[in-house]
Amino acid sequence: MIKNIFIFLFHLIAFTVLTLATQIGGLIYLSSIYVYNQFGLKRSLVYSIITYLLFVFILLPSLAPFGGRVALPLTGPVKPLNIITCLLNRHYVTKTLRSDLIKTGENLENIFPNSSVSYLDANFPFFDGFPLLPHLSHNDGKKIDLAFSYDQQNEPSSNTLSSIGYGHYEKPRISEVNYPQICKNKGYWHYDLLEKITLSTGSSHYKLNEERTIKLIKLLINSPITEKLFIEPHLKQRWGLSKEDHIKFHGCHAVRHDDHIHWQVK
Repeated sequence: MIKNIFIFLFHLIAFTVLTLATQIGGLIYLSSIYVYNQFGLKRSLVYSIITYLLFVFILLPSLAPFGGRVALPLTGPVKPLNIITCLLNRHYVTKTLRSDLIKTGENLENIFPNSSVSYLDANFPFFDGFPLLPHLSHNDGKKIDLAFSYDQQNEPSSNTLSSIGYGHYEKPRISEVNYPQICKNKGYWHYDLLEKITLSTGSSHYKLNEERTIKLIKLLINSPITEKLFIEPHLKQRWGLSKEDHIKFHGCHAVRHDDHIHWQVK
């Protein structure tokens, strides 16, 4: 009896964690257990991984459009900074956002050869309102985070100083407004939490390309589908974007945005 309870709790925890992390991972987990039991198959981690990958890269991209979302590209002028984003199904957006982002990536590449737009977290493939933790608003296919543009040894790079694109901050200078400090003084201890838990690539060869990053922001601002962008106020000031009404402050309740661009469309 006790053994059965522990088994049930294990499956429940696994289902919950996989669902929160990937949206459909929990369902795949339970389905694979059912199939294994029905056909008397021995459970195997290798088989489970293969099953999951088949769902992620073949079945989900075919099903998601019925709910109004599509997967972002894996290669080309728009691609993930880290493939883990795609393994966790966090790269789904509306068809309009995808089309416009690809056009933006192509335009950026025309201006800066060999460059690309690297995306971070977007949305899960199904259901408006389903939370994409730890984000507060990535739940309707209309939001996406984009990495700043970095160079490696003076050449465009698809990498940044952070392994996941978050947590390496372009910090305020002495003469600039310092919202990270303002928010922390107000008690928002989590505001710069990502810097403490994000793994650095450990390379000093990556350098922010401000010109390319600013151009990316301006291309997004000029898109007719843009509703708003979030970057940290000191970067808006530093990069001469103070008159851009589409660029908003996200508020102290969120996390810092001097490590990425949050793009939100209509």
